[in-house]
Parts: sequence; structure tokens; C-alpha cells
Amino acid sequence: MATIPGAGDPPTPGVKKQSKKLVIAASSLGTVFEWYDFYLYGLLATIISAQFFSGVNETTGFIFALAAFAAGFAVRPFGAILFGRIGDLVGRKNTFLVTMAIMGLSTFCVGLLPSYASMGVAAPVMLVLLRLLQGLALGGEYGGAATYVAEHAPDGKRGLYTSFIQTTATLGLFAALLVVIGIRSAMGEEAFADWGWRIPFLVSILLLAVSLWIRMQLEESPVFRKMKAEGKGSKAPLTEAFGRWSNLRIVLIALFGAVAGQAVVWYTGQFYALFFLEKTLRVDGATANILIAIALAIATPAFILFGWLSDRIGRKPIILAGCALAALTYFPLFEALSKAANPALHAAQASAPVRVVADPADCSLQFDPIGRNRFDARSCDIVKSYLARASVSYANVAAAPEAVAELHIGDTIIHSADAASLRGADRAAAIAGFQAEAGAALAAVGYPDRADPAAIDKPLVVLILTILVLYVTMVYGPMAALLVELFPTRIRYTSMSLPYHIGNGWFGGFLPTTAFAMVAATGDIYYGLWYPVVVALLTLVVGLFFLPETHRRSLENG
Repeated sequence: MATIPGAGDPPTPGVKKQSKKLVIAASSLGTVFEWYDFYLYGLLATIISAQFFSGVNETTGFIFALAAFAAGFAVRPFGAILFGRIGDLVGRKNTFLVTMAIMGLSTFCVGLLPSYASMGVAAPVMLVLLRLLQGLALGGEYGGAATYVAEHAPDGKRGLYTSFIQTTATLGLFAALLVVIGIRSAMGEEAFADWGWRIPFLVSILLLAVSLWIRMQLEESPVFRKMKAEGKGSKAPLTEAFGRWSNLRIVLIALFGAVAGQAVVWYTGQFYALFFLEKTLRVDGATANILIAIALAIATPAFILFGWLSDRIGRKPIILAGCALAALTYFPLFEALSKAANPALHAAQASAPVRVVADPADCSLQFDPIGRNRFDARSCDIVKSYLARASVSYANVAAAPEAVAELHIGDTIIHSADAASLRGADRAAAIAGFQAEAGAALAAVGYPDRADPAAIDKPLVVLILTILVLYVTMVYGPMAALLVELFPTRIRYTSMSLPYHIGNGWFGGFLPTTAFAMVAATGDIYYGLWYPVVVALLTLVVGLFFLPETHRRSLENG
């Protein structure tokens, strides 16, 4: 089923015939390297938070680190427009050679950046600029690789052929995990957090050289060559793709009826789950990486399975079924993940629930975009910032106006420091006293400081993570074939790239930042899941009514 036939259409006159295996292998391997570069940052978000955002409080710093991660996603649609237009005008191959070079050099430079401690605010600014370059490059890469492979595939096998491209994001993440795990294990956590985190970024320069050499062996897509030879190319792909309602309508249906749901399922299953293990359930980074890597290794072949299956039963039912399953099961799956990964924390939350009793006017959102709020000027903020740092879930209860906030841990009541009446050293001493009392009370009822590695039910954690990744394979495996088949050859690169990168760059890329901000705002560790659930349900409804089935279409008709 997963073997790739070497037979194909008759070669274009005067053009060297290429093996289909070479086309798929070269396109996929190059894209794997680009995803490796892009996702290194996400894997190391906790360390990057300490290296580049140490000038703000811990919770804000981590959300800033996720926001910088998301910055690369924010510009992906602009990369899609820029490079999609070039790809439709001058060809697929040369365009994704340029995107690869930009990605590789930007990633290498991240490994050379000075930290906040040595350069101040200039360090995170340069980091964000490099993330923006990475996002622009990735915006042009995926559409080119998917279009290139699809235009080499015979009718009836396009889902299978392009499913190999769909594995690249997960394989790139998997490769990054293996490199991070290997270096972390070899040098120890302390040295890795200090300077060893730079090594995976620096290694990317070698991957860039290899992948550029591989891509140089390829010829241009035969479908594109035929279109150019017949003079049917578009002279204004942007205008034709987005300035005409007939095509723009399909772009919007693709975005809301397929890609948006696919994106939130992808990032929940492969990134939010990792952040949830590390930041919320307090599982150490190395263990969390290994557990995710095992799940990826188990589930990744399903990309090929669902790509192959979509050639037989269609793209639409598989993608929408994945969205439906994710929306229905995320909450019970993440609660089960909590119980399996940190059973002591889960038990303590059930036996001794935490409540914050405070005047709502005394409480700030536990995220400061400016980075100036130390959350120590109000009694409610003192309680909530401590709980956020400790990853303790809590419920909010309104108190009388101007009342000093209280922390209820089971039957124990602890009064917050009355910050409004204290200044300087007195306030700092009162806050330290509250934190010590709260820490002792939490420990007394079983709230752990970290997840106990010996208590983690690793087989069950891997099973849950594998289910989450299987949802990813359902929505993502057939996606490239669907998008390619929706649009004509002359504007295919441009048209398919924009909805893909708006969906994955904005709906998906901002998911970790948005979800953790929602958790910080409410105190409920599961509240952030409402974001992917609502978006997946939106895609399910729009897709059911408006998304066409495409698996029997021929690309030659475009």
C-alpha cells in the first residue's frame, strides 16, 4: 500500500524523465528539514523563555516565548502570497530552493543569538525577526512541495503520493525531538539549558547543504511545463486567485471547511500536548519529549494510510471525521492525560480543590503584554500569580468589594498579603510569607512540585498521545491532495498556499499562545481546549455543507 510505483505519464518531449520515487523522496526530505528548523523553537520554548524573556515574570515570559513561536506562523500567509505568486509565474522547483535557503540560514542564526542577560531587549527582538523570516520561508515551501508532488502523481493515487509530503511536518518534529533528546541526554539538563540548546539550531546548516543538493537533482513539474508550453499560464495569479469571487469562494471554503479544523487538531495533538505535559503537568522536559517521540513513531504511518484511503472513499469524510472525533474527545483525553502523567496532581485537585475568593475588581489578567506588571500590587494578583507559576488549577469565587483575597485549599483558608496597605520590604516579606504558607498547605494535601517520574503511567500516556496524533493523521493525511485538486494549475500554488497558511499559521500557530492565555485568565487548566474544540466544530459544519469532494478530479483539466 505504501510503496510508490515508478510508472507514470509519458515524459514531456525534450525533458528528462524522473523517477516518481526521486520526486517524492527529494521533495519530502527537503520539507522534513524545513519543518525540523521551524519546530526546534517550539520544542525549546521553555528554555527560550528563560534565555530571551527573563526580564518579565515567569508566566508572562512563557506566553511571550509562545508568542514569538507564533510570530513565525503570523507571517506564513504573506510568504504564501509572495512565493505562491513566484511559483505560479516561474515554476515550482526554483521557488522552493529559495525558501529552503532562507529557512536554513535563519535557523542557524538563532543558534548564534546572544541572550537577554547579555544584550537586553535587542536579543528577543532579533529572535522575533528570525522567526519572521522562517515563517515567510515556510509560507512558500509547503505549497510548492505539495503541488510539485501532486503534479507528478497519476489520477487515483494522488492521495497516496501527497501523503508522503504530509508526513514531513511530523517527521521534522520527530527529527527535532531526537536531536534534542540526544543532546540533552549526552550533556545533562543544566548544561543543555545553559548553552547546549544552541547546538540543534547550528546543526541545521548541514541539513541545509544536504537538502539543497537533493532538490537540485529535480526537474520542473510536467504539468507546469505543459501549461507554460501551451501558453495557458496566469499573468496575474494574485488577481485571478483572490480578486475573482469564483476562486475566492473556494479559497474561503477550503479555509473554514477544511484547513482551520485540521490546523487546530494538528497543533493540539503535537504541540499543545507537549506544552501541557511540561508546563501544566510538570513532567520534566526530557521525559515529555521521549513520550511524544514514541507516539509520533507509532502513529506517523497512518498519514500514508489515510492518504491511500482518501483515494478510495474521498478526502472530505476522513478530514471531517477527524475534526468530529477531536471535538468530542479532547476534554476526556486531556483529563486522562493528567491522571496518567501526574497522578498526584490529579488526585489532589479532586480531593482538595483550590478556590480563589476575591473581589473581581482586584484581579488582573495573568498576562501582561508590556511585561511591566509584577502581579504584586493587589492581593488577588499575588494569589493567582503564585498558582499560575505552580500550575495549580483553581476556581474563582467573588468576594465583597475591597476584601483581601483568600486562597482556599480544601478546608484550609490562607489570607493573601494585603498589598494595598504595604510598601517596599514589608510588602515583599508579606508576599514571601503568603507563598511559603500556600506552598506548605498545597504540599500537605498532596499537590506535587513536579511530576514523579516513577509514578507516570508511561504506556497510558503514550496511548493517549498516540490517539491525539492519529486524529492529526486523519485530518492532515488527505489535505494536500484536497487543496491541490480544488484549484487550476495556472494559479494552484498561490490559491492553495494562502488558505493552508492562514489556517495553520493563524488558527493553528496561535493555538498554544491563545490556549495558555485562556488558562491563565480562568485558572482552569482545561479551559484552553475550548479553542480547538470550537474551531474543529466550525470546520465540521462548514465542510459538511460547502466543501466539495475532489478525489476523482484530474489535474489536467485545470
